[in-house]
Amino acid sequence: MGSRFLKGKFMRFGAPFLVLVVGGSFGLKEFSQIRYDFRNRKNITKEDAEKLGIPMKPQAEVTLETEYKKITKIDTSNWENIRGPRPWEDGNKLYEEAVQRGKQNTDKAS
Repeated sequence: MGSRFLKGKFMRFGAPFLVLVVGGSFGLKEFSQIRYDFRNRKNITKEDAEKLGIPMKPQAEVTLETEYKKITKIDTSNWENIRGPRPWEDGNKLYEEAVQRGKQNTDKAS
């Protein structure tokens, strides 16, 4: 009886279909939840950015036209690829400064 049950149409077609439908609904739930998780994030205000040490320009000053004009002034035909320093390399001043700023910001927040 067991082999007849496993060879039946339900076990060949019905059970995999049900697993796909039920499992797919749980998978879609997780993917759709991502959209709502990121929607709840707030925009950073100018004051919050300045507290973190990020200077922000006024919104009227930054437009597509002004940024396009800046980019057209750059000479893009003559450039040299320069390898940036890695955090684990000795003498990386930018990395050391970033670590210090991070420590200062966490000390202020505490």
